[in-house]
Amino acid sequence: MHYKSINFSKYSSFKIGGTLDVALFDETLNNYKDYYFIGACNNILMGNNPPPLMMLCKKYDYIKLKENKLTIGGATPSGKIASFCKKNNIANFEFLSHLPGKLGGLVYMNAGLKEFEIFNNLIEVILISGKKVKENIEFGYRYTNINEPILEASFYIEHGFDEGKVEIFKKMRTNQPSTPSAGSCFKNPPNEYAGRLIEAVGLKGLRKGDMCFSPQHANFLVNMGKGKFEDALYLIREAQRRVKDEFGIILEEEIVILEQGLKSSH
Repeated sequence: MHYKSINFSKYSSFKIGGTLDVALFDETLNNYKDYYFIGACNNILMGNNPPPLMMLCKKYDYIKLKENKLTIGGATPSGKIASFCKKNNIANFEFLSHLPGKLGGLVYMNAGLKEFEIFNNLIEVILISGKKVKENIEFGYRYTNINEPILEASFYIEHGFDEGKVEIFKKMRTNQPSTPSAGSCFKNPPNEYAGRLIEAVGLKGLRKGDMCFSPQHANFLVNMGKGKFEDALYLIREAQRRVKDEFGIILEEEIVILEQGLKSSH
């Protein structure tokens, strides 16, 4: 088995974590279920004792255009996809220009901005166990029931790349902090906004060590310097506790916390 040494204090968008050896996926491996698959680590809070990690190798970083279908490897970065679509005048992928990640992770969590989601034009995915068409996948807001690594996905093509949409998505991002974070910390509850709830219980701008809920956008947990896992976890649990006590609403994490032995807050 091949490994890649990764310093997560540099690699992850949170800039938290130690240096770990990450196994590289190979089709001959049948023990992949012993590992947690990672991509670009844009929505991951790396713990002090994470589970064994695995990622797709460079072999899965590709884009193929054939007739009316776009086929993309699971390790392909979102920026590469957006650039390819612009160059080839392909519509409906403009939002990826401002949504970091790799294709596998984006599909796994049905990533998107507003009504623009990765599943909108999806045809099928190739998993380790084989092909699965969209109709046989449960999906919703930042959710799918996919429970194994995504090696590839195919999409319908519509032509007409829209620069206006790129500008709209860019403006949507201007109210979000540029400080290291993993994007939205919590999913928005039905008919509510996680950021409003966090602000309502007095946590906007609250700092623990070098971690804090951003004064710019309360649903962004940001690293102000040398943030630690313990401080990030404290703030996450404090927000969940206060919001539940005050409003009876359970805030569900949108980020993924990778720490062995960690009990769920729910």
